[in-house]
Amino acid sequence: MTTIPRIKGWCPGAWRPMATGDGLLVRVRPPLGQLSRQQVVALCEAAETFGSGLIELTSRANIQLRGVTDASWPPLMAFLVEHQLVSDDPQAERQPQLMLAPAWQVGDDTHTIARLLQTRGSELAPMPGKIGIAIDAGKAPVLCDSAADFRIERSVEGGLIVRADGYECGTAVNEPEPAVEQLIRLTHWFVDSGGWDSGRMRRHTAPLPDWAPADTAPASPGEKLALGKHSEGRVVGLPFGRVAVNTLRAAVSPINVSALQVTPWRRLLVKGGDTLPTVDGLIRHNSDPRLAMDACPGAPYCEQASVSTQPLAERLSGWVEASVHISGCAKGCARQRPAALCLTGREGRFDVIVNGRADSAPVKADLTESEALDFIRKLNESS
Repeated sequence: MTTIPRIKGWCPGAWRPMATGDGLLVRVRPPLGQLSRQQVVALCEAAETFGSGLIELTSRANIQLRGVTDASWPPLMAFLVEHQLVSDDPQAERQPQLMLAPAWQVGDDTHTIARLLQTRGSELAPMPGKIGIAIDAGKAPVLCDSAADFRIERSVEGGLIVRADGYECGTAVNEPEPAVEQLIRLTHWFVDSGGWDSGRMRRHTAPLPDWAPADTAPASPGEKLALGKHSEGRVVGLPFGRVAVNTLRAAVSPINVSALQVTPWRRLLVKGGDTLPTVDGLIRHNSDPRLAMDACPGAPYCEQASVSTQPLAERLSGWVEASVHISGCAKGCARQRPAALCLTGREGRFDVIVNGRADSAPVKADLTESEALDFIRKLNESS
C-alpha cells in the first residue's frame, strides 16, 4: 500500500514546534530578515546546546533548529527570548510571515514598509498559518519565485503596487503608508470572502473587490544575490539550505562582520565580511551545480521521508545541466515548481520524474538508489 504524505496545514514556529523524524523542529523568524553578529553566535550556541547542531535556511528565509527534545525545548525558548531571537509573546508568532527582499537599506521603501507592518501587525486579519507577505519594493522585484500570498512591490512605472498571489497585476499605490493600508484591508477581504476555507490566496476563487483592481503590472524581475563580493560584504551559499554550527560560527568570526541577512535562496549576505576565511561547508562560486538543486532534509530527519536525500544530491551534483529536485516524499516541500529532473522517495525506493514536480507521474518507478542513478546516466547518454 502506498503511503500518502500527511499535509499538516500549518507551519512550525518557535512557540509551536513540529515533531519530525529527528525530534522537534523549531523555526525562528529573523526580525526584518537580519541577525546581528552576536545573535548569530547565540543561535549557533542554541543549536549546539539544545539541538543537533544543524541549522537550516528555509525557502521563506526562516531559520530552523533541528533535533530539539521535549526536555530541551523549554530552556531553548528561554535562551532564544533572552537573545531577542524570539518574541516573549507567543501571539506575535501567529502574525503572517514577512519576507523582505534581501539587501534592503535602512530607510528605503522595503525597510519602511516592513517597519510600518511591524507596528500595525495586530491590524492584519487573523489568517491561516501558511499565509505569507512579501515586501519587495526595490527597483525590481526579486521575490517573484518565492511563495507569498500578498506582495508589495515596484510597478513597471516605478511606483508601488499591492498584488495578490494568482494575479499578474496589482493595485497602484503612492507611498509606503497607503500600501500598508491597502494590504491590511486586503487581508480582511480575504478572510471575509472565505479565505480560511481556501487556505492560500492562490487557491482563493472569490473575485477581488472593486477597490483592489489588478490593473498595474509589476516591474520586470531582478536578479537574485550573486555569490561573492557584495557592496555590503560577501554572499555565500548553504548546500541544500543546511549548515553545521561550526561552519556558520566560522563565517561570522571576522571582527568586521556586523550582521547576517538571510534570503529565501539558501544564500546569506554576511554584512561587513568583505574577506571571509575559507570555510568548508559553504558555497562560494556561482558555477557550483548545487545551486540548481533542491533537496529536502529527507530521512531520518523527516518522519514522512522514506529515503535519504541530501547525500544523493551530493552524488548527483554536476550530472544534469538543469534543475534537479530530490524529495523524500511526494509533498515536495523543497520545491513546488517543476524541475527538469525529480527523484521522489516512495516506500524506501525512488520514482524518476522528468520535467515535473515531486507528485507528478514518473517515467520510471520503484528503483533503488543505484538503479535510479543508472537510469539517470542512461537518460543523459540518450539526450
